[in-house]
Amino acid sequence: MTNSNNKKGIVVLEDGTVFHGLSAGIIGTSTGEICFNTGMTGYQEIYTDPSYYGQIMVCATAHIGNYGVDADETESETVKIAGLICKKFSNGYSRPMADGSLQNYFEENNIVAITDVDSRAIVRHIRDKGAMNVIISSEEFDVDKLKAQLKEVPSMQGLELSSKVATQEAYEMGDANSDIRVAVMDYGTKKNIVRCLTDRGAFVRVFPLDASPKEVMDWNPDGIMLSNGPGDPSAMPDTVENIKELLATKKPLFGICLGHQLLSLACGLKTEKMFNGHRGINHPVINLITGKGEITSQNHGFVVEKSSAEKSDKVYITHEHLNDQTVAGIQLTDQDAFSVQFHPEASPGPHDSRYLFDQFMENIRMSKNN
Repeated sequence: MTNSNNKKGIVVLEDGTVFHGLSAGIIGTSTGEICFNTGMTGYQEIYTDPSYYGQIMVCATAHIGNYGVDADETESETVKIAGLICKKFSNGYSRPMADGSLQNYFEENNIVAITDVDSRAIVRHIRDKGAMNVIISSEEFDVDKLKAQLKEVPSMQGLELSSKVATQEAYEMGDANSDIRVAVMDYGTKKNIVRCLTDRGAFVRVFPLDASPKEVMDWNPDGIMLSNGPGDPSAMPDTVENIKELLATKKPLFGICLGHQLLSLACGLKTEKMFNGHRGINHPVINLITGKGEITSQNHGFVVEKSSAEKSDKVYITHEHLNDQTVAGIQLTDQDAFSVQFHPEASPGPHDSRYLFDQFMENIRMSKNN
């Protein structure tokens, strides 16, 4: 059904907290883990990021939809969030280059949204109480019924979700005549990761989540990229074993977000669920090698357990989050393999960490010359 802003909307959190508002998107009900993003811009890129699969997004900024949507600003083919909660949802838009309204985009993608709620109060609640599941609805308003339905929703901890969003068939991008070939392991990759590689001259083949190391190496890649994606990395033991085999080839390797966590697990480190995660485009990170600060885009609810990284003789920590001192990057001690917990490909930005793609390409060139 289509949206009517005259219709009611309701938000029921796992701890019983209730917020009332109005509906946007389609009329319906949706569930997932609630999270908040502090980004002031880039909502379309956020909503289409596969890493958000299974999550209901609260936008910390007040106005959503005011600049419409543009087909060129998606990070995947469809909206990946499970639903949206916001303060003000704009049906109109003023940007000339927009293809249409966010309302129509949500209708096309069957997304339920609740607006006209105190989103700041919700963000503060999550910040204080931690991550939890939520149910939103614009068709059912019996709180007891909604609570009963919410109890059936699994926890994000222990949930494998990459298989829900990763490609089922390998595909290629870039110049097939390039002398640099990069294999991207797709755990829910963003389009801009591939774009950042092809923009630097790489020929890229994106492999399905379950592609065997032999299949990957038969393509003869010069480097390997481990992509971002949703869910709990500890629920992906087969993928971790595949990464161990890929590491054994000594090919230069670069991991982002979930790819960073999976690489860490392959090196014997541990991961853990965060209290409420890092999601936004203004997260400060320090590069411990150069001493320079970077403003980064982040989206993760799991993190590498710092003590396991500090005790390891296989890796050293290269980046640290300045807000809470969590691990934001690692480098293997014995080969050109590194990863970061943030998104250097960030679109719309910031671009402080794009140099990591240049570093990866340089590692590949040096490897080819040896």
